[in-house]
Amino acid sequence: MTELRGHTRVMAVGEPRVDAFSESEPMKPIRAWSAVLLLLITGAALAQGRPHVHGVAELNVAVEPGRITLQIETPLDSLLGFERAPRGVAETRVAETTIAALKAADALFKFTPAAGCTSASVELSSAALKLGTPDPAEQHEGHADLDATYVFKCADAAKATEVDVGLFDAFIRMQSLKVEVVTAKGQFKRDLKRPSKRVSLVR
Repeated sequence: MTELRGHTRVMAVGEPRVDAFSESEPMKPIRAWSAVLLLLITGAALAQGRPHVHGVAELNVAVEPGRITLQIETPLDSLLGFERAPRGVAETRVAETTIAALKAADALFKFTPAAGCTSASVELSSAALKLGTPDPAEQHEGHADLDATYVFKCADAAKATEVDVGLFDAFIRMQSLKVEVVTAKGQFKRDLKRPSKRVSLVR
């Protein structure tokens, strides 16, 4: 039997079997590309034993036709100065200010104007701040993190040759970014250190 969109179909006797990745129907480039993007964007969140370094964040950037997706993964201390749930009025205000700054996607990321990119969605996830759907294991690791995913819709994403990152301006404790970029032309890494802001999206 084969599964087709949730319905079960019985194959007729002698009917040739066609698998999603068989030679008779090659994997389309755009489908393969989307798979690479998914692995890149989710890979950091699934990794085990990754370094937890205060002041250092990871930034993944995926450029595909019509949109650019960015994911930040950072120790909460790099944003708040503490890595637990806020205590008291003062810390609660710091957390609220930080969340508001993280949601200001158009202020945090400015792409090459010719690409015509505008913010489409922002998702934040942190167990300590009770945001999103964080990894349950985070609460037991002794270190609190925050993950943020940004999606920008672009008139022509291929024209986005660089992005100015405003994280160092918004968060004074953040000192450096480990950047990984994936585009239709390949995948590569960058290191961004304060006070630099610009990340090239081409080799």
